[in-house]
Order: sequence, then structure tokens, then C-alpha cells
Amino acid sequence: MNSKPKKIQLIFVIYWILLAYIIAALIFWFTALMQQNQQMTTFKLQRLKSEEVNYPEQYLRIEDEKRRKTAQYIGEGSIFLLLILAGAIFIFRAVRRQLRQSHEQQNFMIAITHELKTPIAVTKLNLETLQRRKLDETQQQRLIHNTVQEANRLNTLCNNMLLSSQIEAGGYRGVDEEASWTNIVTECCQDFTTRYPDRQLQQQIAEDVFVIGDQLLLQIVVNNLVENALKYSPKDSTVTVVLEKKSNIAVLKVIDSGVGIAREERKKVFQKFYRIGNEATKRAKGTGLGLYLTKKIVTTHKGTINISDNPGGGSIVTVSLKAEA
Repeated sequence: MNSKPKKIQLIFVIYWILLAYIIAALIFWFTALMQQNQQMTTFKLQRLKSEEVNYPEQYLRIEDEKRRKTAQYIGEGSIFLLLILAGAIFIFRAVRRQLRQSHEQQNFMIAITHELKTPIAVTKLNLETLQRRKLDETQQQRLIHNTVQEANRLNTLCNNMLLSSQIEAGGYRGVDEEASWTNIVTECCQDFTTRYPDRQLQQQIAEDVFVIGDQLLLQIVVNNLVENALKYSPKDSTVTVVLEKKSNIAVLKVIDSGVGIAREERKKVFQKFYRIGNEATKRAKGTGLGLYLTKKIVTTHKGTINISDNPGGGSIVTVSLKAEA
């Protein structure tokens, strides 16, 4: 388990040793050339005779040649040093970025494995229970409800993964049309109310709010934000969805009463695969794709999304899109 980090540390140690050796060699050769220049100048001056008629001109010529060579060595040495440092910084950043991406992908694989296995296992168990046991109507409906809920969760996860890949590859072309933001938000909230009957989901949705965009993508935005709010807030707390129109801007707010998001994390949560804390020890389910995909969609629709503190505790996620008259 620890062999890979040790190998990476060894590679970085070798990298810094080689870089230090190259810089030391450059300084050594620069010093040697400067000394050689000084020695050649001294030798020429010693051979120069003061009684010669053109002594002043030759003396100035030798000193000028020394200055030109000094400037040449300093200039070439500086350029070589800057090139070496620029290349070293570029390589270091590229390797560090690659390691970070590898770590994020590893965390994603851990999360996605859990996310895929859990609904499949629950669905299989519920169906086997229905098949092998004679249950009363209430128990059957409860198991069916749980199975549908897990299937919806699996469907949302697959949609996020596929859509994220398609958007990044440029394979998804959204349809720009006039969409009822009011209807989309209302239908999403009704779906979550049905899926989570034990949760408190308040709605303050203005009527006749229209935007230009792809209805499927806009629906994913609402689903991801509401699901996150329900996921990261206590089960007995209230999640509030507010849709209002301010001048020519449609403002959607999803307000929760969870633990909130620290200021330094608010930009990072929109990065691909990023999740707060240690992926292996998280209790909340997720893959780090929801907010990343939401940000992509909002940006594609020329809107903005930001996170702020809820005065009562928790977070407020605000999405602003241009509203149609």
C-alpha cells in the first residue's frame, strides 16, 4: 500500500538532486569562464608595453573586450539558468498535476464502486425478498418504493457520468429553446417529495419564469442541487427551494441547514471528482461529479453559480440565469 508513495518521493528526490547538479554545473562553468576572462585580460595587459605609441588605445581595447565577454557570459548564463528553471518548473507542475489527477481518479473509482454496488445490492435484496417471501401489501409497497428509489439514484449517477464525458468531449449538443424554469423546478421538487416522503422540502416558486436553454440539462442542475442539499443536511432539517425573477434575471436558490462549506472550499467543490474530506472515510454518498457538472451546465447557459452561508446554518447555492420577458 505504501510502496507507490515511497517511489514517488524517491523520484522527486532524484529530480531535485539532478536539478541542483545542473545548476551547480552551470555556476561552475560560469565561474571558470569569468576567471579565464580575467586571466586572459591580465596576460594581455602584461604583454602590453607602456612606451608604445598606441598604448592607451590598446589598453582600452583589452578592457573593452573583457567587458564584452563578461556581459556575454552573464547574458548567456542568465538565459541558460532561466531556461533550466522554466523547464524545471514546467515539469514539476506537470508531474504534480498528473499525480493530483491520478489521485482524484483513484478516489473517484473508490466512490463510484461504492455508488454502483450499493443500489444494485439493495435492489437485488429487495427483489429476492419479494420473490421468496409472502409479504403483506404495506411491506411490499415499502420494498418497491425503496427499489425504485435506488434505481432512480443509479439512473442519476449514470446520467451524470455519461453527460460529463459527452460535454467534455464536445459530443453533447444542447437544444436552446424557451423553457419554463417554473415547471422544471416544480416537477423536480415534486419528484424529490415522492422519493423522500420523510424529508421536509419547502418550495417558494414564482410563476411564469422562462429561460432559454436545454430542458434536460436544466433539470439536471435542479436535481443535483436539491439532492446535494438533502444528502448533506440532517434528516429532520428543512431544505428550501426558491425561484424568483429579479428584473431580467431568474434566480434559483437551494437552501439547506447542513454543516456548510468553508470559504476556501467553495471554488474547489466545482472541480471534477473533488469532495471535501477523505474519500475513503466519507459517510455521505457521492462521486464529486454533481457540482462539477452543474457548474458546466450553468456556464454553458451563460449563467452564474455561487455558494454562500445560510445565516441559520448550512449553505445557500444560487444559480442566476437570464430570464425571458
